Amino acid sequence: MDYQDELEKIRREKLKKMMEKIRFNKNGASLENPIEMNEENFDEVIRRNPLVVVDFWASWCGPCRIVAPIVEELAKEYNGRILFGKLNVDDNKLISLRYNIMSIPTFLVFKNGKLVDRIVGALPKNMLEREIKRHL
Repeated sequence: MDYQDELEKIRREKLKKMMEKIRFNKNGASLENPIEMNEENFDEVIRRNPLVVVDFWASWCGPCRIVAPIVEELAKEYNGRILFGKLNVDDNKLISLRYNIMSIPTFLVFKNGKLVDRIVGALPKNMLEREIKRHL
């Protein structure tokens, strides 16, 4: 194999990896922002990503609106290491029931497809970050 073939092989592998990341970008969110999760994509996102933090929220929830910018900051800071998602409990009642979401905001942490942590309440950034970083 000459160097041109080798370069082409590397290029195809990189393109394939990029396309896999873009697949979860259907709602226009960049990977540096939390992705919108719903009953259609929830299980796939959890299964395909090694570490996922899901913010269960609602538009009428004051504490949810307070932590939203914190979640966006953490998504940018941990881009490539943690995938952050947001799930509206009013629009996705089945998933909320499946995970017994009783109060919001609630953050569920999934590692390798398994639920490993539950963080309830509007925490300051440093406290939320400390809880999530334990799973890296």
